[in-house]
Amino acid sequence: MLENAPIRTVTLNGITVEGYSRAGVQSYWRVPELKLGFDLGAQPWSFMTTANWFLTHVHIDHMAALPLYVARRRMMKMEPPKIYVPAYALDDLRRILMLFQKLDRCRMVCDLVPVEPGQEVGLSREHVVTVHKMEHTVPALGFIVWDRRMKLKEEFTGLPGNQIRDLKLSGIEITKEVRIPIVAYTGDTSPGGLDNNPDFFEARLLITEMSFFRQNHKRSKVHRFGHMHLDDFIERSDRFHNNHILCGHASTRYTDEEITRIFNKKIPPVLKGRIQLWL
Repeated sequence: MLENAPIRTVTLNGITVEGYSRAGVQSYWRVPELKLGFDLGAQPWSFMTTANWFLTHVHIDHMAALPLYVARRRMMKMEPPKIYVPAYALDDLRRILMLFQKLDRCRMVCDLVPVEPGQEVGLSREHVVTVHKMEHTVPALGFIVWDRRMKLKEEFTGLPGNQIRDLKLSGIEITKEVRIPIVAYTGDTSPGGLDNNPDFFEARLLITEMSFFRQNHKRSKVHRFGHMHLDDFIERSDRFHNNHILCGHASTRYTDEEITRIFNKKIPPVLKGRIQLWL
């Protein structure tokens, strides 16, 4: 196996997350069990087998590997991938792929699907992805993957099987859809991306950004550039109901040692043990 880009891996309650994220460098995440990935700032060779990707925005460190990924899938005779992209960027992304096709003389075959906040994408009978507006310096999206199951309505609970069968045969709707947010991904955003989309605080696993840590990096400036500071998490510590939170996208202004030292000193007990730095 070729490892041509850095990958970290963690498994949390049966959900595996792989990838790497550093601000201005590259961001890419994959959840193999859900057969999807988020962002294409680079493209590890092993990620090529995942056919569904969700692109949050078009900054270069989040989408530079788009043509590489599409070309590799075709080179290996795989089915064209499906890539969900911000609707406003659809035409320009198509032009980029066509320019690479002209230069490289290889066909750039993929299904680019435009999405906007408020839309839903059905992945399977069990999973659906909702699209949300984030706050960044360019229009940006976040995504939540929901587990959806049909459950018997409360009024029919406890009835014998034959009565339930007869109700169903008579045309009565005996079930309802129940959704649980299992994985949420914000991409790059200021705190408003979370505050305006409270379901992100409820997902079992939240993958988000924590770009800045030092006290002298003023939050007002951090927010203006569409990012988050460690203090934003401390301020909202009682709102995070997630089982696990992965925070990547740290600024290259810091060393890993400095980030870890500041984080361990300041993180409150309510978040300790549930929040991990992706360094």
